[in-house]
Amino acid sequence: MSAGTFTPSPGAAPLARMIGAQAAFETRMLLRNGEQLLLTIVIPSLLLVLFSTVDIIDTGAGDPVDFLAPGVLALAVMSTAFTGQAIATGFERRYGVLKRLGASPLPRWGLMCAKTLSVLVTEILQITLLALIAFALGWSPEGNPLSVLLLLALGTAAFSGLGLLMAGTLRAEATLAAANLVFLLLLVGGGVIVPLDRFPAGAESVLALLPISALSGGLRDVLRDGAALPWSELGILTVWAVLGLGAAARFFRWE
Repeated sequence: MSAGTFTPSPGAAPLARMIGAQAAFETRMLLRNGEQLLLTIVIPSLLLVLFSTVDIIDTGAGDPVDFLAPGVLALAVMSTAFTGQAIATGFERRYGVLKRLGASPLPRWGLMCAKTLSVLVTEILQITLLALIAFALGWSPEGNPLSVLLLLALGTAAFSGLGLLMAGTLRAEATLAAANLVFLLLLVGGGVIVPLDRFPAGAESVLALLPISALSGGLRDVLRDGAALPWSELGILTVWAVLGLGAAARFFRWE
């Protein structure tokens, strides 16, 4: 081949490169969205600072930030993996974006992998920022970091499954309303800010089975109380992850 002569080589890019490019695009879109930033970063940060510095809610013995920081970390995971992902994916489905991406060389399972990577990158940014704020407020975490990572991974899987299930079965407007409503309800009744033992005994038993309660309670057991592995909370999150991801794979509609 002589200099300056090029031979066309049509074809898709390697799969890993396609997934990486789509994940980077999804992350940029998320971080450019002011409403999503409010939900994923601003609200958890404000809640952490407010309730750690103002004596509004009785969080029990010890420094309030030691109770609040694990709950706010769980809230950050839910805001990104469930609420933010459900809303964004729901409107992508409505506007035909998912249909067009589904016809691209990137396979549909690759698109889901890219969305998952985007969620994980966003969560790393959230957790880093919230941890720095908590440390500035006097947080003194304990426990095994591997246990924390396992809880966060299972929590992400559980909330991602539920978010994709909602986005893939409801209309975009209904997803927007339902995801925000669920976020508010679980913020109040999921042990994030208000301890579950402040609720009536019957309600406490039911609320403890929610994924946000299991994640916030498990993180609190490890980071505040120094527990090794909170098996009960891990079991609850595993069940939610299996059910949520399984239902999303079965019922998700691309258009």
